Amino acid sequence: MKRCIPYLVLIAISVLVYFVWPDQLSLAARIATMAIFVMSLDLVVGYGGLATLGHSALFGIGAYASGLLAMHLTGNPLIGLLSGAAAGALLAALSGVFLLRYEGLTFLMLTVAVGQIAQSAASKMRDVTGGEDGLSGFTVHKLFGIWGFDLYGRVAFVYCVIVMLVCFWAMRRLMGSPFGLSVVGIHQNRVRAGAIGGSVRGQLLKLYTFAGAFAGIAGALNAQVNQIVGLDTLGFELSAEALVMLVLGGAGNLLGAIAGTAVFMTIHHWAASVNPYHWLFIIGGMLVVVVLIPRERWERHLRQRLSTFEVMRPAREAT
Repeated sequence: MKRCIPYLVLIAISVLVYFVWPDQLSLAARIATMAIFVMSLDLVVGYGGLATLGHSALFGIGAYASGLLAMHLTGNPLIGLLSGAAAGALLAALSGVFLLRYEGLTFLMLTVAVGQIAQSAASKMRDVTGGEDGLSGFTVHKLFGIWGFDLYGRVAFVYCVIVMLVCFWAMRRLMGSPFGLSVVGIHQNRVRAGAIGGSVRGQLLKLYTFAGAFAGIAGALNAQVNQIVGLDTLGFELSAEALVMLVLGGAGNLLGAIAGTAVFMTIHHWAASVNPYHWLFIIGGMLVVVVLIPRERWERHLRQRLSTFEVMRPAREAT
């Protein structure tokens, strides 16, 4: 039953948003899409211990794959998601063979280079990708031939939330499997994991490929909902923002990745509407608080407050 609690909480919040804030469904759909992307980043950073700033390349390639498929072959949304997953996994596997030969700062800088190469290639291939103008003009079909994407974002929101829940379930199962536990062991002590006979690079390559598939799904979902793919989907800024979201929620915790995404994007939306030039100041302050005050201290303080409330409640009821 405890395993179902996170899903029930997410569903309850989604239902609340749908009925209480119907004018914010487009933002909520964007949050659900980015949550998948941040969770895929958490697989690499939080569980695998691989610092990367080029994860947007996997997101962007999935978005372009889905958009090109809809433009030239079929606009079926589910097939589009599969094409995005395949493109993201393929790029992750091919680049991972080279990237995973290195560690630390070298690995980090090479991931940035991969992202820059992908963005530059998309810009040069104007006839295919649309270049600086972006890929547009494709149409996404109705879901199961019944539900079409409406202007109010209702179908897009439900669609994104369902895909997010499925990806959340799949990633939890993946990291709870023997493979996931071996990856965590590699993160904790790579030398010992290699000494006992495990294939460290092979396991990390599998993890990177899985993360690429989920990032590609997020990119495909983003392309289908917005029906346009720009070069910013491959940009460094997207990778940096995703890393900030992950830090806010706590690395190595998929539910925390969703929470960090929701907090960052909600504050971004609110602060940017109030002051579009200084909204990063608020996000920077939040990051300072998260880094300087450990999560354990927040949890201990919350438990103390709850225990105090439980002690005081019987006294109030007696009076």
